[in-house]
Amino acid sequence: MSLWRQRFVDRFRTSTPLHDTSQWCLSGMSAEHSQRFVQHFPPQPVHAAVLVPLVERPQGMQVLLTIRAAGLKNHAAQISFPGGRLDPEDDGPRAAALREAKEEIGLDPSLVEVIGYLPDHLVVSGYRVTPVLGLVDPGHKLVLNPDEVVSTFEVPVDHVFDPANHCTRRRRFDNGDEVDIYDIAYGEYHIWGATAGMLLTLYRLTQSLE
Repeated sequence: MSLWRQRFVDRFRTSTPLHDTSQWCLSGMSAEHSQRFVQHFPPQPVHAAVLVPLVERPQGMQVLLTIRAAGLKNHAAQISFPGGRLDPEDDGPRAAALREAKEEIGLDPSLVEVIGYLPDHLVVSGYRVTPVLGLVDPGHKLVLNPDEVVSTFEVPVDHVFDPANHCTRRRRFDNGDEVDIYDIAYGEYHIWGATAGMLLTLYRLTQSLE
C-alpha cells in the first residue's frame, strides 16, 4: 500500500457524513472558523454529494476532476468533482455520489472503494455538499456524458497538498465581513470555489495525522 493510500485509509476509515450544522465547512476552513460566516449562506441548503476520486498511478496518487459542460444551469464550465443533489431513492450521500459519477463520467461503482467522508461543505449557490472519498481502480474506463461533463483530468495529490500552490484571495460579503479563500493552479487549470475548498479540507484533515 502506497504512503498516500495508507494515510487516507488511516485518517478517514472511521469517518461518517457530518451533517450537524456545527460541522459545516466553507472553502477549506475548519468547522469552528466556518461558523463565523454561515449566516451568509442559505439557511436550508439543498443536500448534494460528490465523489472525490483518488487514483493510484505509478507516478503517485492522483485526484480525478471533471470540467462541466458550459450549458449547465449551475456551475457551468467549472472544474468540479462528479456529483449532484440527493434523489429520494438514494440511500444517503454515498449512493448519490456513486450514482452521479456513473451518470456523468461512466465510472462503474464496483471500481470505487469508498474510504470515508469529509465534513459537509456549504456552497453559495444554495447546496450543502457531502464529499465522499473513493479509491478508484486505475484500470477504470470513463464514458463521459457530454451534457454534463466535457473532459476530465488528474492532478497529483503532492501538488494539491503543497502550500506553495495554495493561492489566497479575499472575499467580501455584503455586510463587510471578509474571508480568505483559496485557489489551486495546475498547469492550464484553475481549481477554485467549492472544489478547491474540499481539496483544502482534505489537505487539512490529512495533515492532522501528524
